[in-house]
Amino acid sequence: MAFHEVRFPDNISRGARGGPERRTQIVELASGDEERNASWANSRRRYDVAYGIRRGDDLAAVVAFFEARNGRLHGFRFRDWGDHKSCLPSGTPSPLDQPIGTGDGTVTNFQLVKHYASGAQSWTRAIAKPVTGTVRIALGGVEQLSGWSVDATTGVVTFGAAPGSGVAITAGFEFDVPVRFDTDVLDVTLDLERLGSITSISLLELRR
Repeated sequence: MAFHEVRFPDNISRGARGGPERRTQIVELASGDEERNASWANSRRRYDVAYGIRRGDDLAAVVAFFEARNGRLHGFRFRDWGDHKSCLPSGTPSPLDQPIGTGDGTVTNFQLVKHYASGAQSWTRAIAKPVTGTVRIALGGVEQLSGWSVDATTGVVTFGAAPGSGVAITAGFEFDVPVRFDTDVLDVTLDLERLGSITSISLLELRR
């Protein structure tokens, strides 16, 4: 298997539905109380792209994309239009959006991440597929236009010289979700006048 650095068609992903899922075990006790345990430390995203297919040409594009990925075999990029930036979807990424580390004078590599917070609780998501040309980096609140590079296939930022001890490292970016098809069969109607009867075409996020 391999990962193909190609994005699922944006015009179809705009109409898709889906989002994060988690796995929680719930045990109901004899008293009626319950115990809950998280089976997964991190969420996993699932999408259904059948909802984005509105024309015969859209269907042809999905079939071609499916065949080129060999069904479930190869991964690819997918834009989640509800969550594809380091800031709010309506905003423009700023180099101050997300803290990705603190310098110690030695470490030069830092993983892009996005933090999700509500109240006192938060969850940190590793960003492995930043969009080329969108990443912005700041050290100590000052944007750095050079002296660093980012690997668009892993989301790792590498500095030419290690950031000094205690220096806050922040980033802004757009990103894609690494996914694969969650089916080896495309079960669609052949009547192009009734494309609304297409069954589910599920995509599943790839986690490292």
